[in-house]
Amino acid sequence: MNPTSWTRAPWAAPAAAGALITAAAVASFSAGVNPFSSSHAGGGTSAALTASHVLMAAAAVLAGLPILVKAVRALRHRTIAIDLLVTVAATGALVIGEVWEAAAVTFLFSVGHALEARTMNRTRAALAELIAVAPDVAVVLRDGEQVEVPSVQVGTGETVLVKNGAKVPVDGVVTGGAAALVEASITGESVPVEKTEGDRVFAGTVSSGGFLTVRATGVGADTTLARIIHRVEEAQDAKARAQTFLERFSAWYTPGIIVLALAAALVTGDVVLALTLLVIGCPGALVISIPVAIVAGIGRGARDGILIKGGEHLEASARIDTVALDKTGTLTEGRPHLTDVVVLAAGLGRADVLGWAARTEAGSEHPLARPVIEAAAAEGLPVSGLPEHTVPVPGKGIVATLDGRRAAVGNLPLLLAEGITDDGGAAAEVDRLAGLGRTPMVVALDGEVIGVVAVADRVRTDAREMITRLHDAGVTRVVMLTGDNRRVAEAVAAEVGVVDVRAQLLPEDKLTAIEELQAGGRVVAMIGDGVNDAPALATADIGIAMGAAGTGVAVETADIALMRDDLLRVPQAIGLARRTVSVMRQNIGVALVTVGALLAGVLTGGVTMAVGMLVHQASVLAVILNATRLLRRRDDDAGSPATVSTTGAATPQVQPA
Repeated sequence: MNPTSWTRAPWAAPAAAGALITAAAVASFSAGVNPFSSSHAGGGTSAALTASHVLMAAAAVLAGLPILVKAVRALRHRTIAIDLLVTVAATGALVIGEVWEAAAVTFLFSVGHALEARTMNRTRAALAELIAVAPDVAVVLRDGEQVEVPSVQVGTGETVLVKNGAKVPVDGVVTGGAAALVEASITGESVPVEKTEGDRVFAGTVSSGGFLTVRATGVGADTTLARIIHRVEEAQDAKARAQTFLERFSAWYTPGIIVLALAAALVTGDVVLALTLLVIGCPGALVISIPVAIVAGIGRGARDGILIKGGEHLEASARIDTVALDKTGTLTEGRPHLTDVVVLAAGLGRADVLGWAARTEAGSEHPLARPVIEAAAAEGLPVSGLPEHTVPVPGKGIVATLDGRRAAVGNLPLLLAEGITDDGGAAAEVDRLAGLGRTPMVVALDGEVIGVVAVADRVRTDAREMITRLHDAGVTRVVMLTGDNRRVAEAVAAEVGVVDVRAQLLPEDKLTAIEELQAGGRVVAMIGDGVNDAPALATADIGIAMGAAGTGVAVETADIALMRDDLLRVPQAIGLARRTVSVMRQNIGVALVTVGALLAGVLTGGVTMAVGMLVHQASVLAVILNATRLLRRRDDDAGSPATVSTTGAATPQVQPA
């Protein structure tokens, strides 16, 4: 018999032992013998007694062998494991002829191990599902031919074809075609996402219609899916502080129970009592109470696109009472849009002001030029081509020659630089728009102000709902930390419901703000993009990276990475952490009460070895079943935002182009 084979199949040992115990019981009952009695009163032939003893002993050996192997392995690492208690107790029971007790103890303990293994495997189902969606093959264009190759052999930069119903084999950028992709395995979003030229796609997502050509940017271990799998594997093996404490506790507790059993044997002379103490004292439910809850919690989070780095961070997330967050890219979309076109010249209309602004900005490289050009194109205004002559004015704006006319777009100081003394009411409009959290730009033509255009970064529709849910989840304080000017920051904060606003901060200022909150006894979570906010994310008790499906650095470094760019995942993650810690505490309570009651029962003579082991294994099962509750999706875990009519906008008050 190969001992290792039994340890690799959790249900093999208890199944074989159970069959032997059943056979022993049938043989004994058929001969009028009580198989569960030590004295086997009731008569019966010696052959029946012998058969019963042999079958029970065989059951104890089969069920106990994997337990012995684990005990020996632990001893090699200088650890006195719980398995050693069971091994010593079962061996002692066999030596004194208590074969039924030995069989019952090893059988029930092996069943407990099998149940634990089954539950752990179930809670790791999220990881298994991720691995299962990893595509094996890819169709690549090589020398004009479609070639099917293993996905790991696709080279960076190669063109991959994604047909209807096929899995995307690589991370990449769409170079042609259009298709709807189901990205649930990456972002947790089940609704197909339309992909066209220039969009990013991720390995493991599935085409639900259409055809794409994709330029590979990440293959094999460099894909987002591979990084997620790697992070979940590490997270499920990571240990929380409570788990580490319990393991240290069991390292002292196990020898203590052995000493107690020896003392009981010396004082009372009752070997059976000593062996019973060894078995009943096994804190199996106590030791698995923490890891089974952690694995279940991390598994639930992974299924919902919430990537938690490990048990320690899960435990810390349950204590969060303060959330600090960045503005741009977190509360806002991180992409400015045109919000206002104000006409200040008689005889002109909106199209004239926007058209001249867009044509002037066509020669600018400033990031605020794009939303103006895009808005003009969307309204059907001619913006193709470049100005005849372009002169950037650093810190003020841009001046261009268009059809022989001089146009300027910029801030108020640009008007002075152009020698324009009459602003035509532009200053008042600039002040009004800036007060709304927008970036205004004055438009002038041939020395006359003709209007003002403004751009802003839109507030996310679910930002206010997130703030509400954070408070509902037990967060007492929400702080905005941003590098933008105070007027912009306060405009966004007022719209989403944030009271504490700290603006015009450098990265090191954000770090200082986090440290000040922590010095006041706060447990702080920082939400950012994982790059610009890196110092604050690293300093916070918990760093949460938004939209990690597009940021490999965030997946590898954040304490919690949200695979969907969904703000409502933040309160969901905190709620999951609180429920997980609650389950941990419940499990510890069940385990401690059970062990205490059983030890008291043994010492008073009311609990036998077999009965005690049965109750003990029932507590193990209760702990496991309690943890599996975390795997169920709750109604408030959906993360879908409520309909919120937040259409306002804000953006950094940067120098306009």
